[in-house]
Amino acid sequence: MANLAMNRPEVIQSLIDGVDRYNPDNISILEEYLTTQCQNEEYDLMANLAALKLYQFNPHLTNDKVIINILVKALTAVPAPDFNLCLYLLTEPMIIDEPIQQLTSLQQLLEQSRFAKFWETFNSDPSYEKLVSNVSGFKKAIRNLVARVVSMTHQQISVQLLQSYLDLKGDDFTAFVKEQNWEVKDSIVQIPVNKDNEAKTVVIRENIKFEQLTKVIGYSNEI
Repeated sequence: MANLAMNRPEVIQSLIDGVDRYNPDNISILEEYLTTQCQNEEYDLMANLAALKLYQFNPHLTNDKVIINILVKALTAVPAPDFNLCLYLLTEPMIIDEPIQQLTSLQQLLEQSRFAKFWETFNSDPSYEKLVSNVSGFKKAIRNLVARVVSMTHQQISVQLLQSYLDLKGDDFTAFVKEQNWEVKDSIVQIPVNKDNEAKTVVIRENIKFEQLTKVIGYSNEI
């Protein structure tokens, strides 16, 4: 999910660019825009950061549900640093709150590419499902994130391992693989070669000047 600056509504753009960015009366506009993002599977980091900044300056306006939704949207942008940028605008009491700690644990697993552990953690407690319930397409966004990483790092991967990375099996797994234009052969998923996963020969050349070489030889003779 890329930042949708190009599709940002004009009223939001003018709010972000102008002095109204710090007008607390505009928080409702940013909150409504976030709701639209959550419903339409869109994402606008700058607008969400503006909302968190208003909360920072006006603590009495803080809406915990909005903060959770902003962080959940930021999770879908990993490996971009969006989640951490959002955390920087929160107070310490907020950060140590259990729901935010839960989301932070998910973010760390994604950043470490521990995808199987991510789904294991996510499925271990119904509270995780509840945290992301307002964000339409969350699981799909995470699986697309996983697919991007896998396509950058693999030409082949076992079906079983990929299933654990995606938390998908059966027809759902087959449909996802087909959607990515990958191919299953026996127990292996074949991923087309691209500029990221292509094996490249690295040639290391050391340029040593003749003057440097004579110094080294002279030093060895002294020893």
